[in-house]
This record gives sequence, structure tokens and C-alpha cells, in this order.
Amino acid sequence: MVNVLAHRVARSALAADSSTAPLPDFHGWLDERNRADASRIERIPFASLRGWNFQSGTGNLVHDSGRFFSIEGLDIRMPGRAVDAWTQPILHQPEVGILGIVAKEFHGILHFLMQAKMEPGNCNGLQLSPTVQATRSNYTRVHKGAAVPYVEYFQRLGHYRILADVRQSEQGCWFYRKRNRNIVIEVHEDIEVRDGFRWLTLGQLHQLLAVDDLVNMDSRSVLACLPFPFHGAGTSGAGHHSALVGTDLLSWITEARTRCDPRVERMPLDEVRHWQRSAERISHESGRFFSVIAVDVQAGGREVRSWSQPMIEPHGTGLSALLTRRVDGVLRALVHARAEPGCTDVLELAPTVQCTPANYTHLPAAARPPLLDQVIAAAPERVLFDSVLSEEGGRFYHARNRYLVLDADPDLSHVDLGPDYRWVPVPELIGLIRHSHYLNIEARTLITCLQSLDV
Repeated sequence: MVNVLAHRVARSALAADSSTAPLPDFHGWLDERNRADASRIERIPFASLRGWNFQSGTGNLVHDSGRFFSIEGLDIRMPGRAVDAWTQPILHQPEVGILGIVAKEFHGILHFLMQAKMEPGNCNGLQLSPTVQATRSNYTRVHKGAAVPYVEYFQRLGHYRILADVRQSEQGCWFYRKRNRNIVIEVHEDIEVRDGFRWLTLGQLHQLLAVDDLVNMDSRSVLACLPFPFHGAGTSGAGHHSALVGTDLLSWITEARTRCDPRVERMPLDEVRHWQRSAERISHESGRFFSVIAVDVQAGGREVRSWSQPMIEPHGTGLSALLTRRVDGVLRALVHARAEPGCTDVLELAPTVQCTPANYTHLPAAARPPLLDQVIAAAPERVLFDSVLSEEGGRFYHARNRYLVLDADPDLSHVDLGPDYRWVPVPELIGLIRHSHYLNIEARTLITCLQSLDV
């Protein structure tokens, strides 16, 4: 059954265009949607936030309803690291949201219903999001706004075939134990395509990944959860069974989690050290890392037309790079078992390099991520994928990462990076994504990017 589904996914990935929704028409459609979007986002002082306040006694920034999310403090101890202790603000959003894509077959090819959606943190207006991208507070209408379009399909799952369904994490440096349900369902009946929605094949979506700031983070995460027979693994051409994960890989992850002994405790926001609060931002005294800011939103085409909220604003563009090489004809990727303070289960597999380079200019040389300099200096002929993509625009303001897939220099195969790094066959990584809390959001994005090259 999985093999049949995987080959259907592969056929969609090979469909570079579609008579149902031709790709040449897409950019005109998106431009038209952007011109029609009357949204306005304005940065405001905290005092102008509506429905939010700094809680007495803790200083935590919370919503009056007690729902949505809060900004709290986190006290972190990471023994063995060059910087082994710090405190910071963190987003706490305990409810599990829905990131759902509706799929339907047209002319024998799976298509996916995507939405051109405005988020207040987007740097460029509309981006391609899943069919449904909603927190529990939103789809249960705590905001008293309109219903989330198409959410009913994900509330009666017994009626549809489920192609993927797994809870996945989000940024462990900014979120405390955040997870969302990543789900793809297939429908057979005709459904109305509402304004702002469009069918696309997986092959079309893969092409659009190469466009900066277009396919949003949630879409990349959900697409990564699909079973995908990775032909580039060097097999006979039928592709690997994407669910096969070796016991030795699982044991390595378990050993890494056991070896790592972080101490992470929530704390009042007022007590975080080396962070300063002004009328308009909470920021680190060094001016690095990120700030907490506030925005006012006037939105068109959303369930609620007006609101204000706090957001995380990163300082600088991040870098997430995955090194790949062939071993005995099989494509492998170098992953990092990376502990982040917000991880639910100690650590997850991350890209080879994942950082914001500007954050390391003032730290000891030992704190600089391994292979960062080699990645930055990679020869153009070794770059397989290179695009700047936005992170989640509902909580992060203009958060962008440069995503790179590189053909590793042969000399790096002999570099000993320690027990937290491992060359893993790509099909096994794809298999791990079908289970919760194994690959972080940056690694899932890069797997989706790597799949876009597998044609």
C-alpha cells in the first residue's frame, strides 16, 4: 500500500506541469492576488497591543483569553557546549494546530490544493501555504471570526484517505515544545476552489521552491511528510521504500539523546538575564540573536480582519545547509543530532550546518559551528540547491534562511566531527519524517528541497 502511494507521489513529482492548473498561469494568478491584497502591517509599541498584556508578577506577555500563545522566559543549561548556560525569551504555544493539504487526482496525477496566504511576518505579502494552516484557537474560533476555509475536511477524517499524518516540531530555538499536526488527505468528490486557492502538482511545487520566499515553511513541512521513493539514492530506478529505517540509525539517535543532558526550565520573562525591554522591543544587550516586537495587522481575506500581536524578529538571515555524498552508490546526507532548548525529546536531526552566522562573531572560536566556513566558501559547481526561504510568518517577523544542498568535497568524508554527526542514507531520513520529533523543521525543508532535485 505504501509503495503504491509512494509511486503516485512520484508521478506527481514528475508532473512538471498540469492542464488542470498550468504553471505559466501561476505567477500571473499570484500577482493578481497580491495586487488585490489590501493587508497592512505596522510595528507598534507594546502599549498599543490590543488584547495582550504583560502579566503581573511574571512579566510574561499573554493574551487576555489565555489562548493563542505567550512569550515567556527559558533558563537553559547545556553541559559541554562552548556556551553552556543562558536565558532567553521563548514562544509557548501548547495547543496543536492543523497544517493540512487536500489532495485530489486529476487525469491520473495527484494535485495539492494550496493557498496564497498573507501572514503578518511575511517579508513579501502572500506566500503558498497549505490548504489549512490554523492553530486550535483559530479553527475553534476563539477570535469570534469567520470559519477557517476547508477545515471541515480535517474534522471528518473517516471520510477520506489519509496520505500522511504526523505531529512535527517547529523551531526549537524560538518555540517551547511546539508541534503541529501535518496531514495530507485525498478527496474524490468535486470541491469548490475558493478565491486564493489553486491546485498544483508536486512537480510544480518543487519548481516553485527555487523561488525565494514563495513556498512557506508550513507547506514545506507537510510536503516532506509524504512517502517519497527517492530515486537519487542509486537504486535500480524503482526508488527506495521510504518507510525503511535501520535499527542502527534509531540506536544512534537514542544514544545521542541519552548522552545529552540539557536542563531547561520555564521562567518568568521578567527574570531573563542580559535582555532589555523598551517600549517597542525586548532584545539582547548585545543587539544579536532576535527581538520580541509588536505589530498591528489590517488583513484582507482572513477569518479576522484586524488584530495585534507580539512576534519574534530574528537579527540576520540564517543559513541551513545539507552536505550530501554517495557511498557505495547510495546518496547520504550529513546530519547533526542537535539539542535545542525547545525540543520535546532532547534533540532532533538537523542539517549539517544550521545557524545565523552573524550571531557567532562575538563568541569563542569553539562555538562556531563545524563546517560553517567550508559551506560559505563552497565552489559554485558543488551547489545543488540554493534559495532563501521564509520561516513561519504567523509568529516570526521577516524570518528568512538561506537553504543550501551541497555536494560535499571528498576531503570532508575523512573529517571527524564527533559522535553527534552521521552520514545517513536519504531514504532513511525520509522514513524518519513519517514519525514525530526526529527531523527538525530546517532538516525537513532541506529534504523537500532535495526531493525537488530527484527527477
